[in-house]
Amino acid sequence: MERRYEVRLEQMLAQAEVSPELLQGLLKRLEAFAEPFAESLAGPRQRRHVAEYMTGLLSKLERKTGEAIAYLHDQERQGLQKFVGEVPWDHQPLLATLAREVGNELGEADAVLVFDPSAFAKKGTKSVGVARQWCGRNGKVDNCQVGIYMAYVSRKEHTLVNMRLYLPKDWTKDRARCKAAGVPKEIKFRTRHQLALEMLEESGKRLSHGWIAGDDEMGRSSRFRRELQARAERYLLAVPSNTLIRDLDVPPPEYSGRGRHPMSPFLRLDRWCAALPKDAWTRIEVRDGEKGPLVIEVVKRRVQARTETGGTGPEELLFVTRELQADGTFKHDYYLSNADPEVSLTELARVTKAAHRIEECLERAKGEAGLADYQVRNWSAWHHHQTLSLLAAWFLNQETRRGKNPDPCADRAATPTADRGFDRGAPQDERTLLALPSQHALATSKRAGSAVPPPIT
Repeated sequence: MERRYEVRLEQMLAQAEVSPELLQGLLKRLEAFAEPFAESLAGPRQRRHVAEYMTGLLSKLERKTGEAIAYLHDQERQGLQKFVGEVPWDHQPLLATLAREVGNELGEADAVLVFDPSAFAKKGTKSVGVARQWCGRNGKVDNCQVGIYMAYVSRKEHTLVNMRLYLPKDWTKDRARCKAAGVPKEIKFRTRHQLALEMLEESGKRLSHGWIAGDDEMGRSSRFRRELQARAERYLLAVPSNTLIRDLDVPPPEYSGRGRHPMSPFLRLDRWCAALPKDAWTRIEVRDGEKGPLVIEVVKRRVQARTETGGTGPEELLFVTRELQADGTFKHDYYLSNADPEVSLTELARVTKAAHRIEECLERAKGEAGLADYQVRNWSAWHHHQTLSLLAAWFLNQETRRGKNPDPCADRAATPTADRGFDRGAPQDERTLLALPSQHALATSKRAGSAVPPPIT
């Protein structure tokens, strides 16, 4: 290993050490953090439940259900269970506040909005949206719910900012089943791409960005790419290896003098890629790795792609990356973009790497903020739990950055309203809202610079 990478590894290990001082005032910061999100809820009891539920999501509880979280706070279970599963509070204002905060703290003009579906394996048929569909976590078609998530990725950090529950057609056709699961009457079938566009309309204006990215499930839809183009959004979306493309940068076949001028044929992406000469590829160092620089090879071309109906799409920019694997083979990834053909290879590579950050966001939310730890069945409860989990993950994000940049004033409340105190609806001598039994305290992190880690289960 080169000396400069040894130095970088030492720096990374040093950042992973968490000083006990960073945890001082943690629960007070969580309480203050919850205030602006809870303001839209009716009454002090509901507002108090926001902080209580997030505390449970961030605790060491093995099962982070409403019942377990209530017992964590020495409460009867009905209060928190009804707050999550029955009380009709609107989660949208909380997500709007989340988007504003993320935009203010992480915003960059060339940041990337990333969309990605994520599945939650479930048993039975009662949970809203559950069906036999692809479950990436299990690597097969399985009984699961699928959420579509939106993440914000900048050079400063990355976090989830919005979500939608995907309802398969079998669900939306069965109104009795929807009614039993509390699905609002106005909810109709929407594709995963339509759900992504809804989130873009809802949160995009609050989040300064220069790119839209997503995996090949998002990018395979030519209609989705057209919709983004119509909204003047610049995209770089992964597409499958069997996508048919016509290379516009190679000379077409010679004209015979009769009929229409011939054009280059359509080829599968993987076959087109295999035919490229070695000198077509450009090597780029995308970041430092623990064992040295991470180097990929890239190529870009002007192309047209076949649409799902067999038509010919508009001119797009094809970007292909390949990375050498341990067995000597190359792993290829394919992307289509509406960016200017003159955009640099390094910028395209940056966006592809940013797109993968949503996987980290989902793992963090599932592993540290209870995103997948729910036992709710109805529409409102799913959205309530997911919203509060996204808020908990955002709190972790703030604590991570606080750990990297310690501030002597950081223990002070982070919101303008903090000095007013949180309305607990109880006498002043009531025990601290977020005081927890020691065996369920918030865990400390092994993640670099983070003051609040994955819970220990």
